[in-house]
Amino acid sequence: MPIYSAHTYRSRDGLKLYYRDYPGDVKKMPVLCLHGLTRNCRDFEALALRITPGRRVITPDFRGRGRSQYDSMWMNYHPMTYVDDMWSLLREIGVDRVIAVGTSLGGLVAMLMAAVRAQTFAGVVLNDIGPEVDPVGAARIRSYAGRFPPPRSWDDAIEQMKMAFAAALPDFTEQQWREFVRLSYSEDSTGSPRLDADLNIGEAVRMIQPPPGAAQGMWLAFHALRETPTLAIRGALSDVLSVDVFERMQRENPNLQRATIKNRGHVPQLDEPQSRAALEQFLAELP
Repeated sequence: MPIYSAHTYRSRDGLKLYYRDYPGDVKKMPVLCLHGLTRNCRDFEALALRITPGRRVITPDFRGRGRSQYDSMWMNYHPMTYVDDMWSLLREIGVDRVIAVGTSLGGLVAMLMAAVRAQTFAGVVLNDIGPEVDPVGAARIRSYAGRFPPPRSWDDAIEQMKMAFAAALPDFTEQQWREFVRLSYSEDSTGSPRLDADLNIGEAVRMIQPPPGAAQGMWLAFHALRETPTLAIRGALSDVLSVDVFERMQRENPNLQRATIKNRGHVPQLDEPQSRAALEQFLAELP
């Protein structure tokens, strides 16, 4: 029996976008999982299997990732575009209230959605992301996003992932790296690995500059979650979510629940014992 059903829907500008639907108790609030910049919905399969059948779990691929259609205009690879796509998805599945789990970019999308319609969320998990991105981590991401050449073999793909993520995942075994790479790449018609993300996403990250006042706007978006149960997870080694911003998030929202994951940078994989304990407790307390 399949563990999920695969579906597609149309964005407002006509792209065919993909999502997985893991069945769960229809009486409980469903979970919407939003992935990171060059990631895809497969990142959440292990988490979804831990949550179901207690709750339904929806894991979309943002445009340009996984099985979603690539956008011919790279300037559309922008958080506000993904926000609009997520409204389209929620309309498609007939759900108006969810629990969001947002990793990195996915957390930004969740905050921006809350700024528009906070009542959409019964709870939000922000995985190694806050209203401000540390310039050190931002520069690192810009340096590699979309710039890796096509790997010639799966071993090459592993080396590419190590170049990008070794500092964030210092205790990964070779088996864990192989599994991580299989979440990031798929095989093309020749059996060679192909990154499951449009390389133009990197171009968008480098070329689209945040407008004046963007940081203040993101803090206002974060403030929209004050009445929403929120869990913020930070990798202890993170270069994206700084300690200062993490502390300010607590000051600005005294009800914020927090967890710091040892031996993890950007981002925790949500399968670490600390992550699992924090998530399980948080979900257990929600409607």
